[in-house]
Parts: sequence; C-alpha cells; structure tokens
Amino acid sequence: MSALRTAWDELVGLFVDDGALALVLVGVCAAVGLLVALASPSPLAAGALLAGGCAAALLASVLRAARR
Repeated sequence: MSALRTAWDELVGLFVDDGALALVLVGVCAAVGLLVALASPSPLAAGALLAGGCAAALLASVLRAARR
C-alpha cells in the first residue's frame, strides 16, 4: 500500500510542487474573476491584474524558497 501512496505523491508532485503557490494562484484567479464579474473592467486591465498577481505570487514563492 505504501508503494501506491508513494506513486500517488510523485504523480501529484509533477503538477503541484509548491502547494502554497498553487493555492495563492487559485486565489488570484478567483479574485480577478470576481472582479471581472462584478466591476467589468477592460480586458486589458483584467489581464494586467491577472499577470501581475501571478508574477507577484511567483516572486514571493521564489523569495520564500531562497530563504530556506
């Protein structure tokens, strides 16, 4: 049974290496999606918020990993 668990963990690790980063990216996407649904900003502004939020999340993750 532990071999199956190890295989599952390895498979998930291929797609989600940093769980905190994945969670923050889902949050950024949800926040921008909610903003688009409620405020209807221009597509360029929504795209800039999405790209900037994802870049900021990635930078924070890299800096956190560098401190370890």
